[in-house]
Amino acid sequence: MNDMTTEYVAAFDAGTTALKGALVNGQGCIVASASSELDLIINGDYREQSPDQWWQAFCSASRHMIEQARQSESEFNVTRIRGIIFSGQMQDVIALNGELNPVRNAILYSDGRAEEQAKQLAETYQGGAERFLNTVGNRLEGCLPLPKLMWLREHEPETYARIRHVLISSKDYLIAQLTGECVGDVAACSTAGAMNIRNGQWDVELCEAAGIDMTILPQLHNPQDNIGTVTESAAQRTGFSAGTAVYAGIGDAGATTLASGVSHPGQYNINIGTSGWIATVSPEPFTDKPGAENLAFGVEEGFVNAVPFLNAGDVHKWVTGVFADGDYAEAHRLIETSKPGSNGVLCLPYLVGERFPVMNPNIRGAYVGLDPDTTKADMMRAALEGVAFSIRQGMESFDAKPTEISLIGGGARENAWCQILADVLEHPIEVFANADILPAVAMASLVFNVPDLLQSVCECTVYQPNPDTARTYADAYRRFLSLYPMLRTMD
Repeated sequence: MNDMTTEYVAAFDAGTTALKGALVNGQGCIVASASSELDLIINGDYREQSPDQWWQAFCSASRHMIEQARQSESEFNVTRIRGIIFSGQMQDVIALNGELNPVRNAILYSDGRAEEQAKQLAETYQGGAERFLNTVGNRLEGCLPLPKLMWLREHEPETYARIRHVLISSKDYLIAQLTGECVGDVAACSTAGAMNIRNGQWDVELCEAAGIDMTILPQLHNPQDNIGTVTESAAQRTGFSAGTAVYAGIGDAGATTLASGVSHPGQYNINIGTSGWIATVSPEPFTDKPGAENLAFGVEEGFVNAVPFLNAGDVHKWVTGVFADGDYAEAHRLIETSKPGSNGVLCLPYLVGERFPVMNPNIRGAYVGLDPDTTKADMMRAALEGVAFSIRQGMESFDAKPTEISLIGGGARENAWCQILADVLEHPIEVFANADILPAVAMASLVFNVPDLLQSVCECTVYQPNPDTARTYADAYRRFLSLYPMLRTMD
């Protein structure tokens, strides 16, 4: 066995817009990286992608990454790659024939074409939608793969008749091409609508109610399981050495949770992108919270609970456009010129409806407390405070009190917002400076079997709450909680 300092793990993320790869060494350093863009096929409300393009992108990225490593690492050799591991988009329908070739484009998670089939399943499955939620851990909706398979059987019977294997995550198609094995990890397959989330097995009764042959579904694994090796033909296409170990990997939401260091109840990660989510791990799925999505974790005991909220970075972008002509540096300056509490101005930040902490697609945003002295700086700050108040309201519905809170996403780049969150939540906030590399390092830690590898490379800034500001926000938060009940009557 080579010294681990000269061994590597090839970690890939098969996303919607790009296929990204990183070569991680035993110290958790990225020594080479590559990416290939992907196309989204849109036809009305349908959202699809070509699995063949995923494979071509992977072959291109892997060869580029290996060549880069040869040039930058004197001791590098492909035989020193201990394993290959993936994260990837979840909740897809990737239908293959007996030769593991696609019979059609992959139907993506964002495609909700199967609403009618979801309603049919609610009628044929004993216990209906309520029992479905308790069994699967997620609500019965037309975006789930199981209703989509019902849609394929009804609308494309000739194509459906050719299906011998169905995969749920884009990464699993790449694994199939690398190894010849059809597998899925329990986190990604939690989004299939066919897995019992509590025992991590495909549910016979659900598949029978849907009329789907359970034998076409992939073999289930934990993310850290070695599921096969690179074949000779795949080695020629990718540049990897034949016989290199391949691991099951983990769906993208599970990978992000793992990368944020969340592995036990009380640890929370907040992601502020255009929209956002709060992720934690708990002993049971969240089946009593609006909009909650649950995954079997597989890496640790328990379940990943991801609660999405619609209004996050989009609110920041909107106020920056309206009050700072789209200039984020000017927006930051304005935010800091307004005092905490925004001189009494409150903002309900629901620009596009909301699904957590309230579930109402029709509610819209509002400002309250404007007076002749209100400035655009007050209105900008109030909007970011409103998102923070909304996050606090959501977190207060969780079972475990926070012991650690981390923050990632584009919103983490606005220092003033980070401090607002610390003060509103009355808790230190850890902001990762190198969040873009952490998922790859986290996955590499599973292959190296070094759980603390992530901590050795994690760089973060900690925002401490200011007690005086926290008291100001506690009063403003009390007033914020009254806004939605009053404004919902205007739907």
